[in-house]
Amino acid sequence: MAAEPIPQTRYTFCRYCPAACGLKVTVEENRVLTIFPDKQNPHSWRDFCGKGRTAGKLVEHPRRILTPMRRAGDGYVEATWEEALADIAARMTALVARGGPDAVGAYYGNPAGFSTSNLVFMNAWLDGIGTQNRYAVGSVDQNAAHVVADALYGSPIMIPTSDIDRCDYFLLVGANPAVSAWNWLESAPGGWQRALERQRAGARIVVVDPLRTESADRADLHLAVRPGQDWALLLALVAVILGEGLEHRGDCAGLVTGLPELRALVAAADIDDLAARCDIPAPLIRTVARDFAAAPAAMAVTRTGTALHTSGTVAEWLGHVLNLVTGRMDRPGGRRFEPGILDALRITALAPATPHRSRIAGRPLVAGAHALSELPAEITTPGRGQLRALVLNCGNPVVSGPDGAALDAALADLELLVAIDVVQRESHRHAHWLLPATHWLERDDLLALTSGMHDEPFVHYGRAVLRPPPQVREEWRIFLDLALAMDVPLFGARGLNGFVRATRRLAARTGRPGLAFGAHWVDRLMVASARRFGGRKPRWREIAAAPHGIVLGPREYGHFRKALRTEGKRVRIAPPEFVTRTRELLAEPVPAAPPGFPFQLGNRRRRHSMNSWLNEIPGLHPGGKRNDALLHPDDAAALGIADGDLVRVSSPTGAIELRAALSDRPRRGIVVVDHGWGSRVFDPRGGAGPEVHGANRNLLADATVDPLSQTAALNAVHVAVERVQPSR
Repeated sequence: MAAEPIPQTRYTFCRYCPAACGLKVTVEENRVLTIFPDKQNPHSWRDFCGKGRTAGKLVEHPRRILTPMRRAGDGYVEATWEEALADIAARMTALVARGGPDAVGAYYGNPAGFSTSNLVFMNAWLDGIGTQNRYAVGSVDQNAAHVVADALYGSPIMIPTSDIDRCDYFLLVGANPAVSAWNWLESAPGGWQRALERQRAGARIVVVDPLRTESADRADLHLAVRPGQDWALLLALVAVILGEGLEHRGDCAGLVTGLPELRALVAAADIDDLAARCDIPAPLIRTVARDFAAAPAAMAVTRTGTALHTSGTVAEWLGHVLNLVTGRMDRPGGRRFEPGILDALRITALAPATPHRSRIAGRPLVAGAHALSELPAEITTPGRGQLRALVLNCGNPVVSGPDGAALDAALADLELLVAIDVVQRESHRHAHWLLPATHWLERDDLLALTSGMHDEPFVHYGRAVLRPPPQVREEWRIFLDLALAMDVPLFGARGLNGFVRATRRLAARTGRPGLAFGAHWVDRLMVASARRFGGRKPRWREIAAAPHGIVLGPREYGHFRKALRTEGKRVRIAPPEFVTRTRELLAEPVPAAPPGFPFQLGNRRRRHSMNSWLNEIPGLHPGGKRNDALLHPDDAAALGIADGDLVRVSSPTGAIELRAALSDRPRRGIVVVDHGWGSRVFDPRGGAGPEVHGANRNLLADATVDPLSQTAALNAVHVAVERVQPSR
């Protein structure tokens, strides 16, 4: 009689967002039974949400890609890895010979960003080809943070973290941590609950947002700023502080350079004009500035809501300026620099990205990638360097980025489109090859390269809790195999490919697969490069044997100044390009709605939604799998729209149809449509029709970007709204 299967409990961490929540996973016969937060994890489990809870549903998705699939007419047929790699390598090699290295490129999406091995080996392959046609999800919402960090601190990845537990005054701009957690480049587990604990102890919370968010509901003060004018409010706060002598004189004299240029900028600004721009009364602005400066400990935090406008980089910069001039950097209760287990700043400085300007727009790389908005023109414009082969690495840019219709048409024009993913999504519908990727429950990952973005020194080696299907490969191996098949030098290092092949032969002869060069080698090298904590370095065996992760030491101060990569180790507080851009904004009127498009498109965070990658998972959205058009009741009444009516939201670029939802949470004049919906999931194995949930709001956005960071201005879109049919 066969023994009954015994459920097993395994531990890992979630790779959907920067929180990296510790997970307790119960598995039986290689299937997930349950996923719960790992409360033995000493750092990261407190933001556990439905995305992690339902991760097993994506592993078992009925339309999952399980083997390489080659396009055949209007459908796909299964193929072997040998066939896939040979065909892709031959076609890419021919395109490079004809059009140069930039004929091949790649785009990576959010899921790839939380796999160190994926990004390391993808870039190693791209370096071998020599291409600079690299695109990433960063230009959708995070480039401003990198541009500001580079300009002020000398490194695009020097991102300050928040000391929540000692803060007395929280100024949260374009952030909704009650829903999104304290996550966006930095991560502070349980951050919102910790902020509320401080509030109960007497701290104040001020939320700046055009929408009365869940965070605003709990705040002491909600400033319903005019969309896109956060910069005006922040500049006014800085102007009051400097004008009234409320700055921290020690830090302004010893920590920063460029203060005279900053003073000249704010002296030219008029508080009443700035108040009119942001639609916040000037007396209230003065009160907030004085209270922020007087608080024993305070922090200004700028998030995604500020970034999705043409003024986003200026707003991000002024948030940092506000912290710097009031002495909130590297002090308890303010923002601090967490070095993490690795000195990532030093590592990236040793291998900086090759300077490059895009062929058509002439813009530079930001954090190693070009803007997604440039991709259609790079594909469709003839000439040497024209992009003709593209790999979509766990990304869905037609839904994530601006003007998805133009990008979709451009992808159809490619000579080779390769999609690496778990299922075939909207951006993959023209793919010539579908390559099956692992889900993170099926692979090991070392949480190391992003450890400097956590609010305490923490490391976790997340083990795979499931065996992947037989023909599914980890992404790093796909890129390594492509480099070998194309005979391009991995990492651009001559001779390394021969070494890789030698290790594979050795592994085959000895029956020890771990001897073959792969991601585990890189993981061990990173741990070997770890910095010391309490006089000792963490060891690989120690990390590998800790299923819940390890907090390596207490939160410390004093690392900020040492980490600066600027001349003289001082913050460049007034980069000329930022000052110039701010003067341009001051000289311009508040952008007016064009004729026929009286509303401005807004966005909001839904806790169980994650960009464009997860909304189709069964069970993730128990309240309904769609997004709506959120309208103020007074705006809806003027248009004759009732709750639940089908409405058309249109812009000069495109139009979508979805249901209206009435709420007094947004300011009048805003239509809020959640980002990340409207992607179809196809069925390449069974041939059934596509599944789709919601509408893609980014079809309404054109290619307008913030000139400083190249971030798509997804919330600067003006739209019209009309009723199509009444609710059922």
